[in-house]
Amino acid sequence: MEKTLFVRAFLLFSVSISLTLGAERTAAQGPAGAGASVAAQESSHSMNPIKWVKKDSKNSADTPASRSDAEKKLTPSLRAQGVLAANATATDACAPFTALDACLAALHASHNLGVNFNCLRADVTGVHTSADLSGCKVADGEKAQNLNKAIHQLKPDANSKQATKEAEQQAKDDLKRIGG
Repeated sequence: MEKTLFVRAFLLFSVSISLTLGAERTAAQGPAGAGASVAAQESSHSMNPIKWVKKDSKNSADTPASRSDAEKKLTPSLRAQGVLAANATATDACAPFTALDACLAALHASHNLGVNFNCLRADVTGVHTSADLSGCKVADGEKAQNLNKAIHQLKPDANSKQATKEAEQQAKDDLKRIGG
């Protein structure tokens, strides 16, 4: 009798331990079923180190809402400087660019050097829009290149490093003026 009681107690203890460990292992794997992706995203223990760094999205000019606002604020200023044509908008000009400051730098470089902006934009972004590129020295297919290389390709006699530096500074100044 004592032996069967001991065996039953041992089995009960073993089953409870295995269930506890099994539940912990399942929880470590993450949620499953309906809503699992939402629950996994809300988990506070991400294994992705990129998610450990918090971005200050309030001050980023490239968040969709603030980028749109920045482009609207920049359009009149860029038109007044002669960087944008009277019928153009910063939103249309910058559409293929992933970063607003890169677009502004390309706009300024184009204006400063007298280079066709559509050609420069196509070289820098690798995106060929519906704009006429027939007079352009197009880069390697649709491969994007940095502003310095694109300037050098389109205007080899220009000091492309200095032109890039000036254009990038003008872009920073534009963003400062609008508070971006």
